[in-house]
Amino acid sequence: MTKSPVLQRNHLPVRSRIYHTLYDNQGFCSKQTLAEACGVSMPTLYQNLNELMDEGLVRYSGEERSTGGRKAQGLDIVPDARISIGIAVSENGLRLIAADLRLNELAYKQILFDDETKITETTPDLAAELESFLDESGIDRAKILGVGITFPAVMSEDGSRLLFAPTLGLREVPVSGLIANIPYPVYVDNDGSASGQAEWFARKSQMDMAYLFLEFGVGGAVLMDGTLYRGKNGRSGEFGHICVEPGGLLCNCGKRGCLEAYCSPLRIEKELGVTPDGFFRGVEDHIPEYEELLYDILRHLAIAVNDIHMALDCDVILGGFFSEYLIPYLPVLRRYVLAGNPFEENADFLQFSALRHHVSPLGGALFYIREFVSSV
Repeated sequence: MTKSPVLQRNHLPVRSRIYHTLYDNQGFCSKQTLAEACGVSMPTLYQNLNELMDEGLVRYSGEERSTGGRKAQGLDIVPDARISIGIAVSENGLRLIAADLRLNELAYKQILFDDETKITETTPDLAAELESFLDESGIDRAKILGVGITFPAVMSEDGSRLLFAPTLGLREVPVSGLIANIPYPVYVDNDGSASGQAEWFARKSQMDMAYLFLEFGVGGAVLMDGTLYRGKNGRSGEFGHICVEPGGLLCNCGKRGCLEAYCSPLRIEKELGVTPDGFFRGVEDHIPEYEELLYDILRHLAIAVNDIHMALDCDVILGGFFSEYLIPYLPVLRRYVLAGNPFEENADFLQFSALRHHVSPLGGALFYIREFVSSV
């Protein structure tokens, strides 16, 4: 069992201490081990465990291990005692996910927009799409904590408005109209910020990191010991608008040379008229123009990675669905990064995400999971 120091939790009520210790546990946990980790007597442990079990939050894990005499039975939280929903909104569709308290995916659905659809035309149906997803997935609505919705947008400080969403073509849009008719608590956040927090959660480490989010839009997050740094204007982590080529390609934001203009699937679609799948098949088939574009993408991505690493001196994590296509090219990307770095002998600080799929909707779902766990 991985124990957190008792001092980290000794300010919490015993009930909370027990639940949080089990929640963070990475292996087998017996009652004796749990009592020691929480610093409580066995009678106190039994009393609080019974309460948590009666509420359906803790269970026997079914595992038994010999301690030299009678076998000890393991304990664990009930992961699906509560469920959180995440919805990622992008210019080409919706991604909906249901996750348990450990951020495990329970159900997933993707809804693609047609070429004529704009997000402002589909948002009245967002609540209907959500209910359809819940029906199809057999989700128990009584367990739902809330719905976290992520947008590729700079948000107002109070989360009430999308200030600027270049890939959606939106400015100064009130959130209230976008989430109308959803009958559950709703939280709205920037997709890169939410995804970065999900990545940190999945890694279960205490490292500082810069998360570079590569999807149709490019964004990210800066996390220090797990705490998201949003910046003075809520724009920390807007890495997509680092200039990697002065006077270069036109970006959706209206400026030229942004990372997003060089390292997004939208560039591939615009220049070659193919999807990412088709593009990377072409690279594997050694089509010259495809290979040339790939290495240009990698070179410009390396510039941004170096800028981020120089400014923050922490690990840089690449996430988002587009990053998954780049995993085979990590050695090349690291070489490009090192070519512009005067201090490092290797580029091990550049890594790919631990979350390989659906990170943005998972990031949305994480908000209510964290809120619930901290309340127990």
